[in-house]
Amino acid sequence: MSANQTPTSAVPGNDPHDAGAPAGGLAETVLTEVPTAAIGTGGPEPAAAPGILKSIVRRPATIVAGVFLLVLTLIAILAPALAPYDPDVQNLLQRLKPPSAEHWLGTDDYGRDVLSRLIFGARVSLWAALQAAAVALVLGLPLGMIAGYRSGWVDTILTRLMDALMSAPSLVLAITIVAVLGAGITNAMLAIGLVMAPRFFRVARAGTMDVRHETYIEASIALGCSTLRTVVRHVLPNVLPPIILVVSVSLGTAVAAEASLSFLGLGVQAPAASWGSMLSTASSNMRLAPYLVWPPGVMIFLAVLAFTYLGDGVRRALVRTRSGN
Repeated sequence: MSANQTPTSAVPGNDPHDAGAPAGGLAETVLTEVPTAAIGTGGPEPAAAPGILKSIVRRPATIVAGVFLLVLTLIAILAPALAPYDPDVQNLLQRLKPPSAEHWLGTDDYGRDVLSRLIFGARVSLWAALQAAAVALVLGLPLGMIAGYRSGWVDTILTRLMDALMSAPSLVLAITIVAVLGAGITNAMLAIGLVMAPRFFRVARAGTMDVRHETYIEASIALGCSTLRTVVRHVLPNVLPPIILVVSVSLGTAVAAEASLSFLGLGVQAPAASWGSMLSTASSNMRLAPYLVWPPGVMIFLAVLAFTYLGDGVRRALVRTRSGN
């Protein structure tokens, strides 16, 4: 070998036995570079973000769902400015009026404008869905990562606990929790979040178990990083992509669950407007005013459908990016 030729083993990463090199410059390079380079092993790398966005743009249904949810969010935020009437003001002289130029969607059994209540109901439904998804995320994500990273008896106990939670009918369990805690939107969403936590737990646990024996995890431990630092810096980025998908789908589930509890009188309390409570009012006046059931029913259907299509589009984009297509 000539003097100007560089030995292959002196270049970090070219020798398959570099990971076992003695302490020194080469070992330091391996321990510091491998975790960073391997972060994307269990999920898309940061550089793949444009590819994910491009894949989402190619799906018209996902774009329509995203635009619809964006518009719905803006309507919820600007509800006081967009609603033509106060949603809680009663006018018994105008009760059960069909749609007209004055009241585009008619009035309910208390003479309240249905369109105004529908607009304010969007604010309640979206906020309630965010609350439920946040509770499920806070409970399920860390517990799932702990179970997947620790394994052993910790994994066994947490998994059995979540399995027991999933074995009970979701709506019945939520109704039971609300009955114990008391009716109200906060308690209702706490119950829904608790019911949805196992799905976050299972996804986080599976993602953590996939990467916990990777080289960069072992390198991080050998470097002296604490368990918390290792999990947050090297495990969490691999778990987040599927968790984002679960969040999207769970938001749609939470919208439907909130409407169900409000329909039963366990969610939003009168006179606050909610799509579920509007359905409850409409059901008691089906013969006199069948038009009342359509606005909240259609909005619940569209919101759940939009969240589902958005989640499906994100899932397909992630799969396509990982496969390199």
